[in-house]
Amino acid sequence: MGDAFYPLLFDFVYKNYVWGGTRIPAIFDRPPRAGLSAESWEISARPEGPSTVVNGPLAGRRLSDVAAAYGADLLGKACGGRAFPLLIKVIDARQRLSLQVHPDERGAALTGGQPKTEMWYFLDAEPGATIFAGLKPGVDRAGFLAALERRRLEDVLSSLPVKRGDAVFVPGGRVHAIGAGCLLLEVQQDSNTTYRVYDWGRLGSDGRPRELHVGEALRTIDWEDRAPSILARGPARVAGGNTRTEVLRCPFFVVTRLDLREPLDSAGDGRSFHALFTAEGGLRIQAGNTVTRLGAGRSCLIPAALPSYRLVPETPDAVALRISLE
Repeated sequence: MGDAFYPLLFDFVYKNYVWGGTRIPAIFDRPPRAGLSAESWEISARPEGPSTVVNGPLAGRRLSDVAAAYGADLLGKACGGRAFPLLIKVIDARQRLSLQVHPDERGAALTGGQPKTEMWYFLDAEPGATIFAGLKPGVDRAGFLAALERRRLEDVLSSLPVKRGDAVFVPGGRVHAIGAGCLLLEVQQDSNTTYRVYDWGRLGSDGRPRELHVGEALRTIDWEDRAPSILARGPARVAGGNTRTEVLRCPFFVVTRLDLREPLDSAGDGRSFHALFTAEGGLRIQAGNTVTRLGAGRSCLIPAALPSYRLVPETPDAVALRISLE
């Protein structure tokens, strides 16, 4: 990368899980593709779904290789290593996802998995769309097992209606399921550990029930965890026609919503990369002599060593989500 730091664009890494839909390519004006597009891994260093740079001098190189080569220049001093620490993806749930849980540090130590805390930002939701997240008050391990035996998990789970623009925090240890009709951006720790508790009687693409991980899940679930609420955004910071609102701050990442009506200048301090996702409208990024366009549903990675950049909305009321470590 040398001195020529610039915003990195990546290819789309699709996953065609059985519960997925077809909205991601259609809504975001991407090349059409056959079959299901359950997930699009937007920025990933996972070996089972690696992102490849598609623009500039680094085109053709995997994100994991670029991070290993440039370390803090790409990732920032707050990262403390040479591996991209997050996985950012778009999820289209045509059907309800399985009931599942990801481990926190405690659960990972018990089961041998990797910790995974995540956040959902809803890009769209059909009328009546809901999620399951957390246990109802008074539900303990025994009550959960009884409901699992009866196949009546809805009786012990907290449900939450969701709509476009909502966000929900899902820490490791919280049992959860994304409901049918939800289209969302998921920001998570760099982990692919999922313990599936129940799959609602669904069959996989091979016509057989998908694998469950009940034993690991029972050791992972935080039995004191209760229902979350829609995240209340932090105080809005208004500057000219732009509004900056913190959606979530947790130990693993920070998500900020940028409502853009005029150019917004950002100065880097080397502490963290900025990952950008255009949730609504379109914008372009001006960085030195480089101009990078981000249409709706497009992601890019701003290197930590890039001294400054400007976001210029190309449509009225463009909305971008900015993900960083601090």
